[in-house]
Amino acid sequence: MQPYFFPYIGYFQLIAAADVFVLYDNIEYTKKGWINRNRMLLNGKDAMFSLPLKKDSDTLHVRERMLAGDFKAAKLLAQFAGAYRKAPYFAHTMALIESILQYVPHNLFDFLHHSLRQTCAHLGIGTPIRVSSGIAIDHGLKSQDKVLAICQALAADTYVNAIGGQALYSTETFRQAGIDLRFIQSQPFSYPQFGLPFVPWLSIIDVLMFNPAASVRQAIEDKYALL
Repeated sequence: MQPYFFPYIGYFQLIAAADVFVLYDNIEYTKKGWINRNRMLLNGKDAMFSLPLKKDSDTLHVRERMLAGDFKAAKLLAQFAGAYRKAPYFAHTMALIESILQYVPHNLFDFLHHSLRQTCAHLGIGTPIRVSSGIAIDHGLKSQDKVLAICQALAADTYVNAIGGQALYSTETFRQAGIDLRFIQSQPFSYPQFGLPFVPWLSIIDVLMFNPAASVRQAIEDKYALL
């Protein structure tokens, strides 16, 4: 999977469901994707937050992109504090956010890799995370061919992807390679958000602000179907 910035709960369900999770670093940065942005709750509505990036070519790989030189962790911390100060698990979750944002390398991938590892540790997810460029395959391969090569290099018998990948991969092609192709579908997980109408599928930060870590871990283990 691509690395995402404080992704939604389904991303962590995918990590937890796997024996090994492979994180792409040598894949093109997607400008309108979730690599350096996500959504929080602000005044009862979803609002975007993001990591500012140094201006550069959009064709560069994620590992070649850099954070903006004027990135201020304090500014982003203030955004989260302003949005969630009255949430029941604010202090515990802010400690996690601070530990992530205080680690500020200039490289985007290094930042995201560290963020995901820290969040997994916070949630008690012990799945090993491998970096794609460190796996011995032909890295000129694209899309499904690259995924298959990574699976074969790791001697995988099953590949699990997010439900949105159903249109991207062929069950028959994977079967011919001796690999079972499965998809993880997150189930609704609602919770009180300041007594306002529930806004679903926000960043994991929102989930952690309103729920104890043990309950979030339980939802990560139970609230999905493997298709």
